[in-house]
Amino acid sequence: MIVSALLTSVGINLGLFLFFLLLYSVLRKQPPNLKIYSPRLLADGTLRPEGGFGIDSLLPSPGWVRAAWAVPEDDLLASGGLDAVVFVRIFVFCLKVFSVAGAIGIFILLPINYLGDQLRDIDFSDIPNKSIDLFSISNVKDGSNRLWIHFSAAYLITGVVCYLLYSEYKFIYHKRLAVFHTSGPQPQHFTILVRGIPIQNRSSVNDTVHRFFMEYHPSTYLSHIVVHRTSKLRSLITDAENLYGRLTHLKSRSHTSENLHRGGFLGSGRKVDVVGDYAKKLENVEENLRIEQPGGSQAGEEVPAAFVSFKSRYGAAAAAHIQQSINPTLWVTEQAPEPHDIYWPFFSTSFMQRWIFKLVVLVASVALIIVFLLPVTFVQGLTNLEQLEALFPFLKGILTTAVVSQVITGYLPSLILLLLLSVVPPIMKLFSSMQGFIANSEIEKSACTKMLWFTIWNIFFANVLTGSVASQLQIFLDPKNIPSVLAVVVPAQASFFIAYVVTSWTSLSVELTRLVPLIGDWIGRHCLRCTDDGVHVPSIPYHSEIPRILLVELLGLVYFLLAPLILPFLLVFFFIGYIIYRNQLLNVYLPKYETGGKFWPIVHNSTIFSLLLMQAIAIGIFGLKKLPLASGLILPLPVLTLLYNEYCRKRFLPIFVAYPAESLIKKDREEQNDPEMNVFFNKLVTAYLEPALMPVSRPLNTNDHTTPLLSSA
Repeated sequence: MIVSALLTSVGINLGLFLFFLLLYSVLRKQPPNLKIYSPRLLADGTLRPEGGFGIDSLLPSPGWVRAAWAVPEDDLLASGGLDAVVFVRIFVFCLKVFSVAGAIGIFILLPINYLGDQLRDIDFSDIPNKSIDLFSISNVKDGSNRLWIHFSAAYLITGVVCYLLYSEYKFIYHKRLAVFHTSGPQPQHFTILVRGIPIQNRSSVNDTVHRFFMEYHPSTYLSHIVVHRTSKLRSLITDAENLYGRLTHLKSRSHTSENLHRGGFLGSGRKVDVVGDYAKKLENVEENLRIEQPGGSQAGEEVPAAFVSFKSRYGAAAAAHIQQSINPTLWVTEQAPEPHDIYWPFFSTSFMQRWIFKLVVLVASVALIIVFLLPVTFVQGLTNLEQLEALFPFLKGILTTAVVSQVITGYLPSLILLLLLSVVPPIMKLFSSMQGFIANSEIEKSACTKMLWFTIWNIFFANVLTGSVASQLQIFLDPKNIPSVLAVVVPAQASFFIAYVVTSWTSLSVELTRLVPLIGDWIGRHCLRCTDDGVHVPSIPYHSEIPRILLVELLGLVYFLLAPLILPFLLVFFFIGYIIYRNQLLNVYLPKYETGGKFWPIVHNSTIFSLLLMQAIAIGIFGLKKLPLASGLILPLPVLTLLYNEYCRKRFLPIFVAYPAESLIKKDREEQNDPEMNVFFNKLVTAYLEPALMPVSRPLNTNDHTTPLLSSA
């Protein structure tokens, strides 16, 4: 890519970013849009809509930026939980790392690269029409002593990243413990999930669980709830809720004539009262619910799984982490998730089904990677005008136009890639839900990991390596050749990834403006005449956002030595991402679950991988640049990085798996004489009752359809 094409991409994305920013600052002030841009504040009553339009509401203002910046981290913790704090700390960590890397790269490495004379045939007087390789390590003469500065920078940035990574891991480690010690009693700390319950002598699951825990945990066992198959009940409840919503919408119409339609063939029959028709259907569904719900407690509907509650946190932890049976496939225990975090459809699958689904997901994930190579290959073709002209000869005349060629090579490839990548997170979440996880948070963590490695492979490796998946994998089967191969192919794609980072500015601004919910709401209000005033508060999709951030981090570390020109664009990305996501977490997103910061180990592992990749490429690049001594002296760096990673795993990771006995016993002793604990234990007995088994709270044969269908759990 030539410099002018890169500048074209920067100009287009900067213009779009500023446009969306101004658009948001105006739209957020309009009363009808409050449920789009401040649904969380509307839901909790912090914000109340005000009528009328004034001149001020039509003028853009930066007040939201100051508000997002000024909110203390403790307030973010109180409103979004530790997961929200961890998410924001990813941006903080990256800003710290790339501030140091940017200072080194822009003020030291970039001038050294630019003043090199390896690319002797380049006319420096016409930089806009020349390749950005001028600013990369490729322009440094082979064997030049200036390469030792790059060598020193590799060691320096590794030390900086490891130090900051350790500091963040330690900070989140202590924050996780502090949140645990300051929180009140939580159901998940006193409850475990038991699966693989053996049924003997025609006993029910309920009786078997009771006998087992009374025999082996008599001093700490409190109660249990057996899981039931309730797919039919869930289907009925979904039908009832849909009918109830439709009925509420019909009754809110001002013109009663719209609520009548003609029955019979082609509307030739008599008029039918639509409201009454839906009310009758709703009553029938409710009646079926009342008939089916008592059957949910029968033995034939039981699943060999149960939530078992204990009188202490330590008792629950001991039962969760000690093998209960001489057969490890029976009485399998694990810590229970939060009651509202449970993914209930999981319990309808058997052990064999879960095992088969894991294999299916593995095959499907590999197939998705192969399929995604097709658009990646097409995108790469757009960056090469000669290849594009060969594939589409009829475009030759258009492609010779300077502006068109710069847009196609500098902006279009990264835009297409980002759009294609947006369809992958829902697929990965679907794959994870098939694997048998018991909690939505576990599904999202698994989807986050899948999405991360999918992104790294298909966005990074598939773009720098050519050929099929088999040929790409073959490169990694010979570890000795990996550094040299990467040293050749990775620098060649520097311009593409710089454009990708710049295009990500626009994707961040689209996140801010929430165009899809905005357009959907507008269509509902103006085209479908929907008068529903309900506020939908979404939850932040960590499984798609965290991998996107970590990919940009990987690009920054990999190209720190190769093409430091990427660093200022990275800093802009992380800064605007920090502001935008703080705003979204405070005004838009409401956490649906709390993992206690368990996403941070994913961030840590990804950063270590990025460091190792950077170091491997450094070994190869110094070898290609005929500086074998520097290449050899880099070899201890990955070894030290792996030792450092192992230390962090031993030092910090266990606290993200389970709380220590010291903390559990301390909390139990503090609350031992608290009279409120009796109230908590009374609620704990029914905390894990499946929502589908909750009684219907609204009476039958009533015309008041404004009360909820089900009582709260």
